[in-house]
This record gives sequence, C-alpha cells and structure tokens, in this order.
Amino acid sequence: MRFSPSRIGATAVLALFVAATAGCTLVNKVRAKSELNESARTYREGHFEEAEQHAKRALYLDPNNPTAPIFIARVIHQQYKPGVDTPDNIAKAREAIDAYKRILEKNPNNEEAFKAISVLYAAIKDEAKLREWISVRAHDPNMSNEKRAEAYAILAGKDWDCSFKVTELPDVKITSTEGGSAKVTYKKPKEQKDFDTIQQCVARGLEEAETAIKYDPNNESAWSYKTNLLIEEAKIADMNGEADKKAQYTRQAEVAQKRASELAEERRKTEEAAASPTP
Repeated sequence: MRFSPSRIGATAVLALFVAATAGCTLVNKVRAKSELNESARTYREGHFEEAEQHAKRALYLDPNNPTAPIFIARVIHQQYKPGVDTPDNIAKAREAIDAYKRILEKNPNNEEAFKAISVLYAAIKDEAKLREWISVRAHDPNMSNEKRAEAYAILAGKDWDCSFKVTELPDVKITSTEGGSAKVTYKKPKEQKDFDTIQQCVARGLEEAETAIKYDPNNESAWSYKTNLLIEEAKIADMNGEADKKAQYTRQAEVAQKRASELAEERRKTEEAAASPTP
C-alpha cells in the first residue's frame, strides 16, 4: 500500500523528514569522526597533505565539528618550513594563518590559534601584521586584563628591540678604558632618522609597558621591558649630553628592575612548589 503526503498528513510528513535528516546527520557525524581519525593517523606518519584532505572532508561532512578546523590549521601549519623564504612556503604560512583565524571567529579565546598566528607572522618577518595582530588583542575590551597586559608587554618588547638594535651598534656604543676600567658612553647615530626612530620607539614602548602594568601590576615581562626601555632612555640622554636625565632614568630603571626581580622570585617559588611532590 502506498502512502502519499495527502493520506498520511503534513505533520507525519514533517516527522518523517526530520527523522531522515537526523539519521543523515548522524551518519555524517560518524563519517566525519572517521575522517578525523585518518587525519590524525596520516599526520603522525608525516603525510601532511593527506592529513589535510581528511580533515577538510570531516569539516564538509560535519560543518559544526569543533575539532576539524583545528586539525586543518595544524596540518597546514606543519607544511610550512621555517626559514625558507620561497613564495610558495610563505603562501603556506599565510594559508595557516587564515585557517587559525577561522577558528578564532568561532572561539575568540582559543590561545593556540592566537599564538600560532603570532608565531607565523614572526616567522615570515611580517612585522607590520604581527604588531597589528598583537595590538588588536591589546585594545580588545572583551579580553581579560591579564591577556591585554600580556599583549601590551609584547608590544613594549618590540619597541625596546627597535631601539636596542641601534644603540648597540659599534659607532653608537663607545667603549673606552679610563683608569684601568671600561667606560661606556653613547653618541647619536650618524643618521638623524635613526635617532628619531629610537626616540619614537622608546616613548611608545614605555607607554605600552605602563599600560601593561596598569592592567596587570604583577606582569613580570612588563616590568622587565620597562626596565630595559628606561635604560634606553638613559642612553638617549647620554647622547644628548644630559647627565641629570641619564641619572634620573638610571634610578628609575633600578626601581623597575627590583620589582621585576621580586616577581621573578615569586614565580620561581611558585614553580618549585608546584613541582614538589605532595606528602
């Protein structure tokens, strides 16, 4: 006996459709899990392109699968070869970055994805994109104070590096011997643009370090970079022949260094306590 929609009723038809769809969805979920298992197996064997295809099929079968996008990003990332600056290899890094960003679209708090993107931008030497990426988190009011502080500390570190690479050049850092002891002084770089750059980097870096400390007063990195940036300020003062300012910045650096050392000691004790066997 045949049934038609008119004979069994619209409600029954809808029920049959829902049941069939649910059955199809369940089958796809099972198939997606199988594809992810294959992706994991081929990944362990070093067959990364094959692992990527299995992970992509898993996502196609089950678009809401939370694990498939992570698998895809990881296997693409694994295909990137650090230190190889060929166009194809850099393109693979950017492909991995895009894959990690898709993860963050659904889960903004995924730390693996955030850090992987940072690592990849650094690896391909895209400093502009890296700074932009870290800055987004630093300015995101939805992030915790601790994460924002960490982001600001990273930015402060980059600005310290911007200055340090110039102030440690042989024609800027001058070492002489007076009375049997070494004396270090600093003079302005030959190029005015280099001097302008270190001033800008130090000013911005100190602001970032202070902001990091505002969000998390116990951020060890922020205090360490504040110390280093104040030392850079002292170098600039030395270049300008401003002995009083140099002494002032040196004292401030000593205060910041003391706080950084205290936090480092607290961290060390905490780590030792965590590693100690429970009686």
